Amino acid sequence: MNKHLLSRYAEAVYWLSRYVERAENLARILDVNETFSRDSRGIQNWQSIIQLNRDEELFAESGLEPSADNVLYFYALDPTNPSSIISSIHMARENARTLRPLISTEMWIQLNILYNHLRAMTRESLAEPRIVRFCSFIKESCQTHVGITEGTFYRDEGWYFYQLGRWIERADQTTRLLDMKYHLLLPSTKDVGSPLDVSQWNSVLRSAAGYHAFRRVHPSGMTPTDVTAFLLFHKSFPRSVLACVAELEELLHKLKSIYNLRQGSGALEQLDRLRGGLVNQTGDAVVKSGLHEFLDWIQSTLISVHGELGQDYFGYKEAG
Repeated sequence: MNKHLLSRYAEAVYWLSRYVERAENLARILDVNETFSRDSRGIQNWQSIIQLNRDEELFAESGLEPSADNVLYFYALDPTNPSSIISSIHMARENARTLRPLISTEMWIQLNILYNHLRAMTRESLAEPRIVRFCSFIKESCQTHVGITEGTFYRDEGWYFYQLGRWIERADQTTRLLDMKYHLLLPSTKDVGSPLDVSQWNSVLRSAAGYHAFRRVHPSGMTPTDVTAFLLFHKSFPRSVLACVAELEELLHKLKSIYNLRQGSGALEQLDRLRGGLVNQTGDAVVKSGLHEFLDWIQSTLISVHGELGQDYFGYKEAG
């Protein structure tokens, strides 16, 4: 590590960013699932959210059925669930506490206010139709954090590690949002292309804040392959996986060139492999060959990128 930034600070600011991004994107996933949960497939839909996050065992320990109310509480306000929004904001706040010598007072105050607000909420705060307002509140609060950080955080190595956390988490969460629609909310074969199918893809785009950007590329019509390609491969949309990968590569190159950090080659190799697999694909190809499997490959590669960053910068041990 560069002498101007301790590795524990680099790790803390990286995770601060990841946890805030994770909370925002979980709110987006809950929001889009809520849109389609109040029907005959409702229980199935909420069970699928648990499967998507690989929390089957943890949720089963609660002894509750995977109803809308129970799953919403589990992922929004349950402090015993490390994947919940309140747990993510709590961990972001704890990392911010470690970073008090480095971050702005405004960043610290805003995270404190958000966390205390969540602590004061109850199950009733998530009752229909309040869940829509709750998800909007989380998204806006996380975006406020990003705005405050953009305007107040000093541009040294810490800034670059903050951005690394943000983009790697965003890429991962975009794949989860897309996987939820295609793998979990997919109608029967006869429903593909139906008004229900199109409305779900519309909702996914809006949850990714990508509807208007998508319409600039596709002024009319909406197909699953077009939406898939937009969220995965469109380099000008800041939530696409390819755009996130490009940002990650640029950040690592700048850490090398500006701060003379020699590490990061392993992460760059993984990102180069990932980018190669993205730029040579089309929406039609990945849907036909298996979108769920392709998304799994992206997620696994991002985990490898994280592991390389941890070994090079944060003192993680190499996997045996």
